[in-house]
Amino acid sequence: MAFGKAPKDPFGTAVGSLVDRATCGALQTEEWGQFMHICDVVNATEEGPKDAVKALKKKLSKNCNHKEIRLTLSLLDMCIENCGPRFQSLVVKKDFCKDKLVKLLNPRYNLPIDMQERILTFIMTWARGFQGMVDVSEVKEVYLELLKKGVEFPSSDSSRVGPKVRIHKDTSLTISSPSSATPAKRSLLPLPTGPTLLLTPEQIGKLYSELDMAKMNVRVMSSILKENVPGSENPDDMNLLQKLYKTCRMMQERIMELLVTVENEDVMVELIQVNEDLNNVLLGHERKQPSAPSSDLLDLSIDSPSPVSTDSAVSPSGLSK
Repeated sequence: MAFGKAPKDPFGTAVGSLVDRATCGALQTEEWGQFMHICDVVNATEEGPKDAVKALKKKLSKNCNHKEIRLTLSLLDMCIENCGPRFQSLVVKKDFCKDKLVKLLNPRYNLPIDMQERILTFIMTWARGFQGMVDVSEVKEVYLELLKKGVEFPSSDSSRVGPKVRIHKDTSLTISSPSSATPAKRSLLPLPTGPTLLLTPEQIGKLYSELDMAKMNVRVMSSILKENVPGSENPDDMNLLQKLYKTCRMMQERIMELLVTVENEDVMVELIQVNEDLNNVLLGHERKQPSAPSSDLLDLSIDSPSPVSTDSAVSPSGLSK
């Protein structure tokens, strides 16, 4: 009776053995010199990227050792930054970013909050693409799937402490504010399931104009949040903030609808960036408003009304126009 060859041990290769040793749970902290040596070996050998990814997969698979996972995520981060397109093109595939990384967010792994946020940040950042020739279509699909499920990604603004990702027993992801025990999961509109939409140049121009309005609203809202100290708020600023909160939230809901229907690559990148900016500013605002109703913002029909503008509202002092 013939048997197939036994699968090769991912840690049995030169790169794999280095990965295994550098992410051993017995280590007290990251050995950055060893991490960089791994990057050098990956770049210097033909099979280096493939062997490294296989070893990383094995290290992350069904691993409940938080120290090993943390070290592996740190090594992954360094490899992403230093190993170039050959390595990057492998980690943005579904069998890595979804089947290995996102799976670690399952409650049974009970990862610390900062590690959960790091994984979500990987997915969000990779979905926006790399400077090299890397196909990010699969990780972008994973990112959109998470958005559709209501996952709110960590803020990219490292200058402030954002809300924390919580993993519940039903495996759904929500965000809760550090000042409240009640999850603050924003409701999403039902997402379309029809065919994708290829925009005409006229529609793209209209959409970019409306996204510019969303960016302006984000800048105004960010300025108000920054300049108004709790207890001594400017009433005019607070009234404008309430309007902006509702408008930005409706814009984000419409953008998330477009993310799963629009086919244009450049438009997708712009939508993802604006969605992230909106998410950051909304997360920075205390939950003072109920869920906003649906709107026709960013409607792609040629004769649709323009988005809500704040031009006539009182702008916070010092805001550049």
